[in-house]
Amino acid sequence: MPYVLLGLAIAFEVCATLALRGSEGFTKVGPSVIVVVGYLLSFGLMAKALTSLNVGPVYAIWSALGTIGAFVGGVVLFDEPVRPVTVAGIVLVVIGVVVMQLGGGVSRA
Repeated sequence: MPYVLLGLAIAFEVCATLALRGSEGFTKVGPSVIVVVGYLLSFGLMAKALTSLNVGPVYAIWSALGTIGAFVGGVVLFDEPVRPVTVAGIVLVVIGVVVMQLGGGVSRA
């Protein structure tokens, strides 16, 4: 169950981040509401997941999947460019998460 909560937390965080871009500096009400609600739900769900998972690896997963989700969302929704150096950066983030997992996993002892 904590992995489901973490997955939902990441999904809400990505949606909120993409809505932040769509809010145009909080000048559009709809996307601005999505930002606030999305981040509140995201942090609440992550806090609940952290009751049974280790914070370091969980935050690494959160950051990595959030970064990838925001990147893909930016490309799809906002026609942002895909550059080789950006793809290389995403690969490095994923490698970092794998190394974190190898160093301790995500379950509390």
